[in-house]
Amino acid sequence: MNDTASHPVIDDISSKLDSLTPKAQALGTYIMQNPSKVVFMTTKELAEACEVSEATVVRFVATIGYKGYADFQDALKDFINTGLSLPDRVDLKGIDEPGMDRLHRGILEELNNLKYLYENIDVEKMNLFIDHMNEAQAIYVTGSRLSYTFAYYLGWSLTKVRKGIHIMKGSDSTTMDMLTNAPEESLVILTATTRYPNELIKLSKMIRRCGHTLLTLTDSTISPVIPFAHHSLVVPSKSIPFIGNVSGMLAVIQYMVQELAHRKGEALRAYQEQLEQVYLENDILFNLDPK
Repeated sequence: MNDTASHPVIDDISSKLDSLTPKAQALGTYIMQNPSKVVFMTTKELAEACEVSEATVVRFVATIGYKGYADFQDALKDFINTGLSLPDRVDLKGIDEPGMDRLHRGILEELNNLKYLYENIDVEKMNLFIDHMNEAQAIYVTGSRLSYTFAYYLGWSLTKVRKGIHIMKGSDSTTMDMLTNAPEESLVILTATTRYPNELIKLSKMIRRCGHTLLTLTDSTISPVIPFAHHSLVVPSKSIPFIGNVSGMLAVIQYMVQELAHRKGEALRAYQEQLEQVYLENDILFNLDPK
């Protein structure tokens, strides 16, 4: 796990620990020492583990600044997800279980993630992203490691509905060259998912120094690229992933691209007909009826 002092949920507890009642102190200490257990516990299970009442758990959560136990667990989940190593994730996911059990559980987990996304996504912020993508002369899309998968998908999809799209790998030093030489006030969309590569933090700082507009598409309110962004869209999920949660991020990207296509109106058809002509002339895609 990462240094716990750097995570808000632990800071919330440690900053108030000395002022709490003895029972609440015992509860807070247990949480700080066992966050990967607590994140999966009900209020009853946590109360029993700490030998306190459920009412004490509820009061404790309110005292450290959370609306309810569910909000507290969401914050704790972000902390756990950011700090878990690969071996820790193997232990959480029960990799030794029978394969079909993992398949069924994995599908149900993604369905729960999509339901949670449906109930919690910031639609106004999504539409603000689309406003920027519609108005910008040029868009640079970048990510690194896992998040490059989403950056590439977003960038590739955008090329089907508008011009001026540039896809870059955040791990490639030439990305800095491209952004340094990009027109002033260009739009940069940076995708960042746990566990956040340090190179994306450095890139975010550089993008702001260059005077570009930075939008970050990320998966947690404690994502370290958020402080450098003009606007950030958090794609929430309910579970802690083995490698990464993908369904929610892909669903959000699909919506934004489709909504942008809708806004293009008749201009979209003319642009896409040009693309299809290029595909046909250069024999790029498989064709059932070649002529």
